[in-house]
Amino acid sequence: MKADVEKYGSLATHRAFLGKPPKKGPVEPFPCKPEEVYAKQVAGLAKRLKAIGCRDVAIGLSGGLDSALALLVAVGAFDRLGLDVKGIHAYTMPGFGTTRRTKGNAGLLCEGLGLRLETISIVASCRRHLKDIGHDGRTPDVTYENAQARMRTLVLMDKANMTGGIVIGTGDLSEIALGWCTFNGDHMAMFAVNNGVPKTIVRKVCEWWADRNAHGPRRKAAEAIRDIVATPVSPELVKGQVTENTIGPYELHDFFLWNFIMNEMGSKALQAAAERYFGDRYTPGEIARTLAVFMRRFFTQAFKRNCQCDGVKVFPFELSLRGWWIPSDLGQIEI
Repeated sequence: MKADVEKYGSLATHRAFLGKPPKKGPVEPFPCKPEEVYAKQVAGLAKRLKAIGCRDVAIGLSGGLDSALALLVAVGAFDRLGLDVKGIHAYTMPGFGTTRRTKGNAGLLCEGLGLRLETISIVASCRRHLKDIGHDGRTPDVTYENAQARMRTLVLMDKANMTGGIVIGTGDLSEIALGWCTFNGDHMAMFAVNNGVPKTIVRKVCEWWADRNAHGPRRKAAEAIRDIVATPVSPELVKGQVTENTIGPYELHDFFLWNFIMNEMGSKALQAAAERYFGDRYTPGEIARTLAVFMRRFFTQAFKRNCQCDGVKVFPFELSLRGWWIPSDLGQIEI
């Protein structure tokens, strides 16, 4: 372990190991032109569908930000290829923590896009599974949560097999950086359109799409997107979950991620920069706590990134094995 820390103990040596020069730029959050981000996502999915001759996709629609954007990208890709949108198979899979608001928004979004939404409850199947493995089915622990995420992935994979299609992954770059996903659950798909887009940019692209379609034939979908943007981020695996109450604000995590990778900034520099940039919104203590979560999870959750599915590269870096690699047993290191 000591040798690993010495070899990979700083971002500079890590870049040297990869043979990549340092990238320096302004200290800022992810730069974003929503229309360009969306265009890259659409182009990436369209290229994959054309290459494999696929006319059907399966998407799990939660009524949250990530799956909403994934659906919009799928619609854009089908429009671009001239494919019938009936090939977009959307499924909502309510579980133990699903709310009326998110389930309703999933329905409104599909209605506004002219798509059929199929509802497949995972409650009974998860209860049976938890009983089979000896779980009491009531304690909201990690098994209780992950069983739901993996059940949804099982449903999507099998549904895609039934149509000869592929599963479109919905997880974003912030989640894969933090490992805020269930291994072999929402962590996995056949092609991921959001894994190069951080959460703050997912929100901006959705807002841009809603503005662009506010008065056209898809205005009902735009209305649904606006409420989805206003909904607190949550995996809804347990009632009342709010992600940012647990891990801290995504705008801080995304700021840390961009400047950690692009500007090779360590913990002290990131703390100071965030205090300058976000000092009017967060206290130094709040920034420090979120930074500690970012640093710990970025390294300890590397094993999830080391076997993630294909996706679309949107920004100058990606966290797949093609562009970034950290030994899965390295743990947290001082930078």
